[in-house]
Amino acid sequence: MVLLASLALLIQSPQDLAHLVDTNHLRQFIGHLSAMPNRNTNNDSLKEAAAYIADEYRKIPGLQVEVMKYMIPKGQRIPVQKEVVEVIATLPGETDHRIIVGGHFDSINMQQVSDLGAIAPGANDDLSGTAQAVECARLLAKARWKNTLVFVAFSGEEQGLFGSRALAKRAKSEGWKIDAVLSNDIVGSSQSLNGQSDKHHVRLFSEDSSTHNSRELARFVEWNSRGKIRGFSPILVFRKDRFQRGGDHSSFNAEGYSAVRLTEDFEEFTRQHTKDDLLEYVDFNYLANVARLNLISAASLANADAAPEDVRMAPKQAHDTILRWTPATGKKYTIYWRETSSPIWKASRVVDAGKGEATIEKVNKDDFFFAVGAVGGIPVEAK
Repeated sequence: MVLLASLALLIQSPQDLAHLVDTNHLRQFIGHLSAMPNRNTNNDSLKEAAAYIADEYRKIPGLQVEVMKYMIPKGQRIPVQKEVVEVIATLPGETDHRIIVGGHFDSINMQQVSDLGAIAPGANDDLSGTAQAVECARLLAKARWKNTLVFVAFSGEEQGLFGSRALAKRAKSEGWKIDAVLSNDIVGSSQSLNGQSDKHHVRLFSEDSSTHNSRELARFVEWNSRGKIRGFSPILVFRKDRFQRGGDHSSFNAEGYSAVRLTEDFEEFTRQHTKDDLLEYVDFNYLANVARLNLISAASLANADAAPEDVRMAPKQAHDTILRWTPATGKKYTIYWRETSSPIWKASRVVDAGKGEATIEKVNKDDFFFAVGAVGGIPVEAK
């Protein structure tokens, strides 16, 4: 990370940036947009909300802001085909590898789904995810990064993930090099009305797939954030999303990109897709910690070199494990290992790239899984 000169004495790491997350900024942003009757994708209020979000991003020096247009077809929850918008804010890096952080800003009242004017404040679902992305952009723009950071306010989510699908397909057709997508949807409340409460965790959903590396992205977010946010950490959930439900990250999974979803631990379902999803029910200290997790994760990924290729274990039987890989651009790599029964990485070692080989002494490959990653980047499991 290369810091701007005026901040160099105050900010030495992404953790220092994370300490600057401001709950007042989060409250002001959500308060303004949740005061609108709704932000239904079918309505002109969506464009009004998008204009506000774009203006908030334009206030941040260094960002390139686009109001992306796309067509949404007639169908369920969509009376007529129409052109709609979403917001993309890009912080250019030294490379064209991209890290995406986002949430959706549209809202819907499912109790009156045929009434497009029905009240739907959508404070938590999902202005919480959109607000934390804006706050991350405000802070990450204070430094320069190796890779490009992209902050997205998706629309069309409540009608069927149309906005994220449009962007993911555009990214694929234009050859975007997306290393990671952090999608935040319903991340602003720490308790439900049945008495369950958790101020210390956010769920992190990931899909296991041969076409992308989302599961290792989730493991990396957990590993990289350990001990960095006081009293707060992610809980890994090894499924694509909540049961029979979906989110914007899955649009990127479908195009072969590594993407995960963050969602609060205990959702209050009576405050989703109803008139009761109000500002007063948002826990801004909890949301600030979610923003810190996103910021720390995005900052690490934004400074990582390209991932190694052809990561493998030497077949010779031995008490030590020899790992080999094809180095990319990095000068150093991180070796990870964990017991076969463990869902999370338990140990690591940073090694010089050299000839793309490292020996982990007295750790038997029969009993452990291994991975190699660029320092600060997503690990690649050894085969």
